[in-house]
Amino acid sequence: MASVSLAATGALTGEGCEGAARGAGATGWAQESSESGSMTKADTGERMAGRGCHRGRGLRYRPRTMLTRRDLLAGVGASVALGAVSAGCDDTSTPMADSGAPPVDGGPPIDMVDFLHGVASGDPLPDRVILWTRVTPRMGVMGTATVRWETSSTPDFATVTGSGTFVTTAARDYTVKVDVAGLTAGTTYYYRFSVGSTRSPVGRTRTAPSGSVDRLRFAVVSCSSFAHGYFHAYRDLAERADLDAVVHLGDYIYEFQNYLYGNVRTYDPPTAVVTLSDYRRRYAHYRRDADLRAAHQQHPFIAIWDDHEFANNAWRDGADNHFPKTEGMWSVRKAAAMQAYFEWMPIREQPDGRIWRRFAFGNLVDLMMLDTRVWGRSMQEVEPSNNPSRALLGADQEQWLLSNVSSTTARWKVIGQQVQIGPIRPDLNADGWEGYPVARTRFLQALATMRSSNVAVLTGDIHSSWAMDIAIDPFTPSAYNPTTGAGSLGVEFITPAITSPGDHPDAVLATLLSQNPHLRWGDPGLRGFYILDCTPERLQASWYLLPAGSIEQRERQRTAFASAWSTLHEANRLSPGGEPAAPRANPPALAPAEPA
Repeated sequence: MASVSLAATGALTGEGCEGAARGAGATGWAQESSESGSMTKADTGERMAGRGCHRGRGLRYRPRTMLTRRDLLAGVGASVALGAVSAGCDDTSTPMADSGAPPVDGGPPIDMVDFLHGVASGDPLPDRVILWTRVTPRMGVMGTATVRWETSSTPDFATVTGSGTFVTTAARDYTVKVDVAGLTAGTTYYYRFSVGSTRSPVGRTRTAPSGSVDRLRFAVVSCSSFAHGYFHAYRDLAERADLDAVVHLGDYIYEFQNYLYGNVRTYDPPTAVVTLSDYRRRYAHYRRDADLRAAHQQHPFIAIWDDHEFANNAWRDGADNHFPKTEGMWSVRKAAAMQAYFEWMPIREQPDGRIWRRFAFGNLVDLMMLDTRVWGRSMQEVEPSNNPSRALLGADQEQWLLSNVSSTTARWKVIGQQVQIGPIRPDLNADGWEGYPVARTRFLQALATMRSSNVAVLTGDIHSSWAMDIAIDPFTPSAYNPTTGAGSLGVEFITPAITSPGDHPDAVLATLLSQNPHLRWGDPGLRGFYILDCTPERLQASWYLLPAGSIEQRERQRTAFASAWSTLHEANRLSPGGEPAAPRANPPALAPAEPA
């Protein structure tokens, strides 16, 4: 019988000020003190509108040539960390002690709730996995709801392998999240929830393997702007039965109001999200999308946030898209965004809002997921300096990462994170690792010193596809040789956006490749994902992209194979991957689309 422990955050008291509607206007940039509201540079007006400016990757900088990536704002603020607590139990979960939930004294009438937001799972370990759903009262009012969960080895639930109950309330937005333990490593499970006779769709998940592992397959995704189009790539993933997990590198939601950034579909709420209620509504809106629900239904997600789960170009103590005069203290908004994320995402929570964590997939892969966004990041600089105090990860996270890289015995050291570590000329990405040159050099020099092989970095954020070698200085021939790979410390695979727009026109691709010797392949703007196929001999990333313009079409569109690149065991450099790795033979059955 499986056991369960509660994975939940408590209720957060107090919400920030409602955000004012963004207006069109000035094209300059401003910096503000998010806590006090005082100005540190001249305020040139309101948010930029109608310019496609908020891409979430860089901020305004002085380009080396006339070719630029985008034109953004910069800002400052202050932060708070949100705590998370877990409590164990046998097979019935209860609200955490400080959640503010009333005792179980009834609930909605049987059959008076719906599972409108589907089911999800995540953070697989060899013996446990997070299961998630949300109940919606049909009458709009509900005190408590006791939700039953069940697991099975088959989609028809002929044999129930585990069960329990979870009591949810408005304090956690009626979300349900259980950490089901006592599972078998490397095994597919089916799960479902029910209230009375009302059942959720059946979900499908998989635990991480242990011991000797000969193959793993992950889908790697990021950046799903609802306003820019339809989530066809998520639907493609839902139809793949042979994935071990979906790795989501952030920008799962976007915080903007309608028509500021994208106009294919509209948001709920229609204004920018600032308060806890706003963020909850935005997640609920996303999870009504059938394609996203289908992807969650079929695969466990391993997710991290980027900036748009908070506000554009967020950092530890502020964001360029946060305006304290109209939106209140950044610390309150940041805490609200964290709480909504933990409520709505199938993530195993840790203290103080920390999401950097490690997943072991037997002896084949150690996956280390980072927070380059709001844990330790210093404010972005338009002209990045060599100030050694400027941090991207923070000292504790950086030490944790280097310790794991040096101590792991897994064949492949895979780092999942948000922003690109390799530079792409002629631009300067001040929001990426290049904007923190001392921190970037320190990390890469540590890799070189420990002579760590088989490092692969998975990156999202920049809405385009790239495969590149990682070198401390890829532009100096004595430091990096693209022909032999000398000087390369590992490889970086950058996944495209699900829908968010790319930067570069196709016409400049040849120029970018010629100016960046470490850049082996790229696509500047098509949407999609890549499949990371892992064996003891090699890692292969195979990109699957949608045709241009297809995300704006409601009718089903499908991705197609575009390119594959590999890194061989101990090569620490890229090689052309040829054809994509074949899917697994006879994978476990997908979950049925309707409640079983």
